[in-house]
Amino acid sequence: MPIEEIRVKGIVQGVGFRPTVYRLARFYGLNGDVCNDGEGVLIRVCGSEEKITQFVHSLYTECPPLAKIHELVRSPYLEEFNFDNFVISHSVNTVVKTEISPDAATCYQCQKEIFDPFSRYFRYPFTNCTHCGPRLTIIRAIPYDRNNTSMVNFPMCKECEKEYQDVENRRFHAQPVACFNCGPGAWLERADGKVISSDMFSMLDDVDAVCTLLQRGEIVAIKGLGGFHLACDATLENAVIKLRNRKQRYHKPFALMARDVNIISEYCQVNDLEMQLLNSPAAPIVLLKTKPEKQVALSVAPGQNTLGFMLPYTPLHHLILRRMNRPIVLTSGNISDEPQCINNEDAKEKLSKIADYFLLHNREIVNRVDDSVVRVIDHKIQTLRRARGYAPAPINLPSEFVNLPPILAMGSELKNTFCLLREGEVILSQHLGDLENGAAFNAYQETLNVYLNLFEHQPQIIAIDKHPEYLSSKLGKELATVNNLELVEIQHHHAHIAACMAENQISLDTKPILGIAFDGLGYGEDGTLWGGEFLLANYVNFQRLATFKPMTMIGGEQAIYQPWRNTFSQLNNAFTWEEIQEKYSDLEISKFLQTKNPKLLKQIIEKGINSPLTSSVGRLFDAVAAAIGICREQCSYEGQAAIEMESLADINILTNDKETVNYSWKFQKSDNIYYIDTSCTWREILNDLKQQISPSEIAGKFHRSLANTIVKMVKKLQQEHQFQQVVLTGGVFQNQLLLKQVKIGLEELEINVLTHSIVPTNDGGISLGQTVIAAAKYLEKTT
Repeated sequence: MPIEEIRVKGIVQGVGFRPTVYRLARFYGLNGDVCNDGEGVLIRVCGSEEKITQFVHSLYTECPPLAKIHELVRSPYLEEFNFDNFVISHSVNTVVKTEISPDAATCYQCQKEIFDPFSRYFRYPFTNCTHCGPRLTIIRAIPYDRNNTSMVNFPMCKECEKEYQDVENRRFHAQPVACFNCGPGAWLERADGKVISSDMFSMLDDVDAVCTLLQRGEIVAIKGLGGFHLACDATLENAVIKLRNRKQRYHKPFALMARDVNIISEYCQVNDLEMQLLNSPAAPIVLLKTKPEKQVALSVAPGQNTLGFMLPYTPLHHLILRRMNRPIVLTSGNISDEPQCINNEDAKEKLSKIADYFLLHNREIVNRVDDSVVRVIDHKIQTLRRARGYAPAPINLPSEFVNLPPILAMGSELKNTFCLLREGEVILSQHLGDLENGAAFNAYQETLNVYLNLFEHQPQIIAIDKHPEYLSSKLGKELATVNNLELVEIQHHHAHIAACMAENQISLDTKPILGIAFDGLGYGEDGTLWGGEFLLANYVNFQRLATFKPMTMIGGEQAIYQPWRNTFSQLNNAFTWEEIQEKYSDLEISKFLQTKNPKLLKQIIEKGINSPLTSSVGRLFDAVAAAIGICREQCSYEGQAAIEMESLADINILTNDKETVNYSWKFQKSDNIYYIDTSCTWREILNDLKQQISPSEIAGKFHRSLANTIVKMVKKLQQEHQFQQVVLTGGVFQNQLLLKQVKIGLEELEINVLTHSIVPTNDGGISLGQTVIAAAKYLEKTT
C-alpha cells in the first residue's frame, strides 16, 4: 500500500483543518496522522493511490470556511510507519513558515448558542469555535496552540475539555474555547470609580446593561477583540456631540454598528456585494450611500453622503445590541490620533474623561488590531484600511518572485503598514496609523517586533521611503546599520504603482506600465514634494513623463490643515493680486484671503520661506474646496476638504456633454516632462463663482474636467510611449467619482486599467510596493 507525506501550507491552523483531515481520512479508510508544525499542517497517510487522491481532492472541496490552502505537496513517505488507524498528533515546533488566520466574526452556530437558554453558552460573551473568534489578537507564537495565546491563563473545565478533544465537535482544538465556568468574564464599571447603582442590575447582566446605558445617551468604553471602542447611540445628537468634544475628534466620520442588515438598510442603500461584505467572516466597516428618508445624528459624519457601517462581529457585540433597534457609534477607543487602548488600566487612565462607563474583560489583547474599512466601486471591492479580518493573511506575488532573501519594508508615515517577504508571498501588517504621533510610532515598533518574532523573520534587506524625515525610514536605516543589512531607498509614488502591479499579478518581465499616482505628497527625486505623477514604470525603474505644475505649500505642513493656503498659492500662479481685487473683489474667497495679508504671503512665496514646492493633486483638491467654501479656514484631518467636496459634487454634471462642462487645463513641456497648468482652470472657477454657480455644480465640473484632462494626458503619452496598461493609485483615487470617470475614459481608449482591491490605494499599500521593488532590484542584480 502506498504511504505518502502530504504537506499543506496556507491558513490551516486554528481553523478546523485537522478535524476535517481526520474526518476525510476516516471516510476514505486511510491510516496515518495529522499534526501542526511551523510550516503548516503535515499529513502522513497509508492507503490505495485512488483513495489518497480522492482524499486530497476532498481537502480542497471541503476546506473549512476560514481555511485557505495555498500549497499542497504530495511525496512518498520512506520512514517507519506504525499506524493502524488515523489520529491527530501533537503539534511539532519547527521553523515557522505557516500563516496565521485573521480574527473572524462570530459564526451563525455560535450566534444561535448565545441566544439559546438551553445552551451552556447562553449569553456567554466569549463563545467561539474553529469557524470564528480571535486569532491574531491573542496569539504570541506559532504553532497556534492554546499555550501560545492569551488563553493560556484560562484552564479548560471538564465540559470544554470534552468538546476540545472531540474530533466530531466543531470546537475540536479551537484554542480560545471557554465558557462561563472556565473562561474570561466581562463586567461593568463607572468611569468615576463609584459603585454601579442597584437599578442597573435589573438588566440580565452587565453586558445587557450596556444597551440601556447607550439608550440613555451615555458613552461607554467597550473592550473588544483588538482594542477598546467608544460607543454611544448614533441617533442622539447630544450624545454624539459629547463624544466628539471629549475625544477631540471634531469632524472625521464615526464608524457605526447595527444589530442586523435590516437596521442598516433603513439608513443606507445596500447592494448584494456590500451585503456579502457586511456578513463575511472579516466583517469590515463598509462605506454605504445614505438614504435621505432616515438619518442618524448629523454629527456622525458631517459633510458626508456615506456612512461606515459594520455588523456585530463578537458575541459581546451581539449581546449588547440584542435590544438595540437603532445604530450605535463604535469608534476607536483612543484620544484622537493615538493608538487604540488595549489593556484595562491604560484605558481607564486615558478614556475616563471620555467615557461614562467601561465594559471590561480579562482576556488579554496581545496584538492591537483596528477595524478594516472597505467600499464597493463599480462592483469591485476597494480596501481603504486593511486590518481586522484581513491581516495578517498573506498576499501571493507573481510567480517570478522566488528565491529571494527575506525582506522587510518599513512603509510610509501616514496610514502606515509594514511588510515582510518570505518564499514568494508577503505578510502585510494591519493598519498602524500615522507615525507622526509618538504613541503611534511606539505601537508601530512594538507590532513590528511581534511580527518579526511571530514569523521568525530575519530580514536581509530593508526597504524604506526616500523621505529623509519619515520616522519609519529613520528606523529602517538604524536597523540596517546595526544589523549590517542591505538598505534600499524607494521613491514614494513608484512604491504606490508597484503595489498595484503586484496586487494585480503583473509579471516581472511586463513592458513598462503608465502609473498615475495622485496623493497628498511624497518625496520626489528632485527634492520637491510630488503628488500628481504620471510615471512609466516597471518593478525596477521608472521615468517621470508628466506631472502638475508645482505650487508652493505656504507654511509647509500647515497647508495640509488650512486649505486656504493652497487656494492662495494657486491664485497667485494664475493672477496678480491686483487683478483679483479688480475683477473678483466681491467674491467670498477674495474677501477671506484679503484678511490673510496677501502682500506678506506673496513675499513668503517669492523668498521660499517654509514653502516647499509640490505637484500634489491632493492639495489641488483642497484649494478648490476652500475656494467654494468647504473647510476654508481649517481641516481637522488630512483630506477632509477633498472628501467633503466629493460628497457635495453634483453627479448629474458628470453625465452631461463632456466639452460644455469642462474647465480648461494647459499642457506645457519642459525637459521632456509635461506639466499640467491650472491657470485657466482657476480663471473659469472664479468666473463661475462670480456668476453665482452653486458650489455643488463647480465641484461636479471640477471632478469631470480633471478626469477628462487625465485621459487627454494619457492619450498624448500613449502616442509617444505605446503602453497598453495604466495603474491608478494613491490616496486621491479613494475618490470614487474621479476613479470611475478616469476609468471610463481610459477604457474608451482600449487601455487596460489596473486599480487596487485587497490592498489600500492610500499609503497603507506603500510597504507592499517597497517590498516588490526591493525584490525586483535584488533579482536584477543577482540573475
